[in-house]
Amino acid sequence: MSKHAINWFEIPVSDLARATSFYEDFLQVTLKQESMNGMDMAIFPYAEGTVTGALVSAPFLSPSNTGSIVYINVEGIFDDALARAAANGAEVVLPKMAIGPNGFIAHIMDTEGNRVGLHSMT
Repeated sequence: MSKHAINWFEIPVSDLARATSFYEDFLQVTLKQESMNGMDMAIFPYAEGTVTGALVSAPFLSPSNTGSIVYINVEGIFDDALARAAANGAEVVLPKMAIGPNGFIAHIMDTEGNRVGLHSMT
């Protein structure tokens, strides 16, 4: 059995270059570009043995604001990340809110039309 309930996630995108630019600036990271099995991807950075995922452009995927919500860890950068997301074209659809002992969350609508969650314990 895995240590994590999730071991990989994919965020569908229509325009991989636009989405990569958005997420790199919003999170202040560099995504790794790859292609495999007819899919173009930009993979989020990760440490060995941790969960990660990618922005994915593929004919069978479509961005959505009504499906599953992926929560991105913004520990220590929550307010700055939320401000950068808005400055780069995201709509804040659920402002930062406390969720008791589980920290804080917010939801944004990214540049591709996906609802994405932000999470931080502090």
